[in-house]
Amino acid sequence: MTKQKAESRKDKIMREALLLFAEKGYMDTSTKIIAQRAEVSEALIFKHFGNKDRLLFHLIKSGYRRVLQHHRGMMIYRDAKSFLKSMINLPKELVNEEPVFWKLQERLSHHEFSRQQHELFMKPVYPAIKRAFSELGYENPELETQLLLMIIETLWKKEANGELSHSAEVAKLLEAKYGLAT
Repeated sequence: MTKQKAESRKDKIMREALLLFAEKGYMDTSTKIIAQRAEVSEALIFKHFGNKDRLLFHLIKSGYRRVLQHHRGMMIYRDAKSFLKSMINLPKELVNEEPVFWKLQERLSHHEFSRQQHELFMKPVYPAIKRAFSELGYENPELETQLLLMIIETLWKKEANGELSHSAEVAKLLEAKYGLAT
């Protein structure tokens, strides 16, 4: 019983910290505020995470683990067209699944640890997109890959901030641009 209570309080700390960091920013959120919102003592936060930085690192790592587990199938390369189509739709799907996590990631895009984790997440995507463009006979697969990745990066950030009101239409436009529309 005690173990379950401790775990649920830890989960509550993580949930409230994620919400606060995404809403107010990391720098403007104190462990005292997190403790108040989670209805726990500040000491419990330090017991579970050591300090605010380690709490943030834990939130980022666990967020990417959840995303990878849930979207593993989207990253599988079956054929060039379906892979590119899933990459174009990935930003909307990721943000819809974990809106607070991606809002936090957007806010922390300048933060070194957050950026490193995002790069690790995206690392296997680059060669797969390049392969797809090569298989589809694009003249410069390298540049096409860089362009599409810049677009994807912009799309998830805009989606996370609620600044993209026509994401489905943008995805359809990109699919048409690359000859993927069905």
